[in-house]
Amino acid sequence: MNLVIARRVRRVQLGLLALGVVATLIGVVIVVGAYRNDAKINENRASAVAEVISADRLHAAVNFVTPDGVLRNPKFGLLYPTQLRAGQRILVDYDATDPDNLARPADRDARLAIVPGLSVVLLGWVVVIVLMLFVAEVNRRLQRRSAMELDSAP
Repeated sequence: MNLVIARRVRRVQLGLLALGVVATLIGVVIVVGAYRNDAKINENRASAVAEVISADRLHAAVNFVTPDGVLRNPKFGLLYPTQLRAGQRILVDYDATDPDNLARPADRDARLAIVPGLSVVLLGWVVVIVLMLFVAEVNRRLQRRSAMELDSAP
């Protein structure tokens, strides 16, 4: 009985560790992806005045006109969209080779992704640690109960 419980607990612990690793990878991808996008924008930087069409805490849609006279609306919105309001006119930097995908408000960069990335990692590991402590406590109680049953058996 104890061996079966120990194996199950071990599997749960390994699953929780995998969850922590996944949270870490997600946080790293957030930060590395932001720096990659910024590098692409900086490589072929162009600027334009954009109108914020809609904005919330996590997304901002904008329209701007490129020098070739084409109205652009990046399909994923702006990078780093915090503190923007609909109707606002802002200066945006965009990747001149890919204006429909990569744009950000001027003077903002990937450093703004560090806190969210670290938050994902930290929160992920806090959840994993709490669950690991819970599993350890449940395992300890089951082991104690099993030992008491063996001691009381005739």
